[in-house]
Amino acid sequence: MAISRRDILKSLAMTAVSGSVLRVIPLEAAEYAHRMVKAEKAAAETHAYSPKFFTAHAYKTLQSLCNAIIPPDDEAKGAVEAGAPEFIDLLTSENNDYQLALGGGLMWLDNTCIDRYEKSYLDCTVGQQQEILDLIAYRKNAKNDPSLSQGIEFFGFLRKLTADGFFTSEIGIDYLGYVGNTYLQDFPGCPPVPE
Repeated sequence: MAISRRDILKSLAMTAVSGSVLRVIPLEAAEYAHRMVKAEKAAAETHAYSPKFFTAHAYKTLQSLCNAIIPPDDEAKGAVEAGAPEFIDLLTSENNDYQLALGGGLMWLDNTCIDRYEKSYLDCTVGQQQEILDLIAYRKNAKNDPSLSQGIEFFGFLRKLTADGFFTSEIGIDYLGYVGNTYLQDFPGCPPVPE
């Protein structure tokens, strides 16, 4: 019996819940998800990914958050260019726990921004976005303000998934310099320790 695309995605999403794909999910499964996204983009008229779970607004927020977590820099492209938002959306579309955690987290973020700044996260200034992300980036902040607990859990989970999507992509693998299991004819040893 052949394994369906849905079975592979569901399996990938279920095992990712317990931690980072770099430790839990086989790289082949994550690569499969990235290949699915790439094939969909190639087949689409606009060469764009069409979100499977998130609304247009939620998906734009997801992209913004992924960009804030792993932004592009001089060394490498960022999480958005690596396809982390697509990776996260595809996994979320097949996992009810992800849907609750991420969908609920994005609603929490927008509602909290509306309460604090009178506008949704995307409509906030860069400074306001940074301020709210600084609040939910650290678990210790929940001790001073328990209302941040849900946001902190959401953002921690999103950071793991963003890293997973980035480091299992072609861009992320290139960034790591991973060349695969190749035979070395000689091993020069470790570089000398500076004094």
